[in-house]
Amino acid sequence: MGWGAAGFQFLVLENLGRKSGILRQTPLLFVPHEGNWLVAASNAGQDKDPVWWLNLRDQPDVFIHTREGRHAVRARRAAAAEEEKLWAIMTEVMPWFGSYRAGTTRTIPLIILEPRTAQSGEIVR
Repeated sequence: MGWGAAGFQFLVLENLGRKSGILRQTPLLFVPHEGNWLVAASNAGQDKDPVWWLNLRDQPDVFIHTREGRHAVRARRAAAAEEEKLWAIMTEVMPWFGSYRAGTTRTIPLIILEPRTAQSGEIVR
């Protein structure tokens, strides 16, 4: 499995479908920032949220896979006070996110994946 393409990095988000309960694995572009991973729920600029983000909202404790291995993380949406600073970081690396934001009627969530300790009883695959 590759972890980069055309100079960009990606991770694989591993979470359960909120309706199906089925394990989902979704590759996402990310930007590392202060020990966290930043991802944008852009859905390529469409006017609806991506399903992976809806799943994360319901169950924020998940796992990601990066070049360095598997990590237990907690997902949270960037707070209003930090959002513009973090969007500037994202769009510096991936400028097309600015076009996505300008071209949709919804506010695109910027998600921060923060390291956490896996809980007892969590399924580790």
